[in-house]
Amino acid sequence: MREKRGRTAAGQPDASQPGTGTPVSQSKVKVRYAETDQMGVAYYANYLVWFEVGRSQFCVDCGFSYRDMERETGLYMIVAEAYCRYMTPARYEDDLTITTCICELTRRTLRFAYEITRDQDGVRIARGETLHVLMTHEGRPASLPQKYRELLSDRRRDGA
Repeated sequence: MREKRGRTAAGQPDASQPGTGTPVSQSKVKVRYAETDQMGVAYYANYLVWFEVGRSQFCVDCGFSYRDMERETGLYMIVAEAYCRYMTPARYEDDLTITTCICELTRRTLRFAYEITRDQDGVRIARGETLHVLMTHEGRPASLPQKYRELLSDRRRDGA
């Protein structure tokens, strides 16, 4: 269960809230017609796809592609939890910005926080988090290799 006022269920500050000082990555998407219902409102599951767009860009901004990490290490960041708070609808042809950061990094897990805003007026559309567990191809939990831990940790410290 989520707590109110910018806190996660664990009582930690919600890094998807602006002004936390956590380094972020930003990605842009335009709501396509195929992503909307008959009234031109974006279908709710697309927000999780947009979170993935933000997460992939965050990794690139840290200096690696998720695909290359998979190929090099044989590890996968599987989604163990996903949370999205819908605040106002995104509509057909809205230009959106997905702001992404890591709000928690452990040996075996990463928690990303997201905020989606509409470029035209700056209105917050949604915010959320995903928790990822590192797994082998065989489905066993694994530790994040030092190389990637350092790339992610450096971004958290330096704000690069």
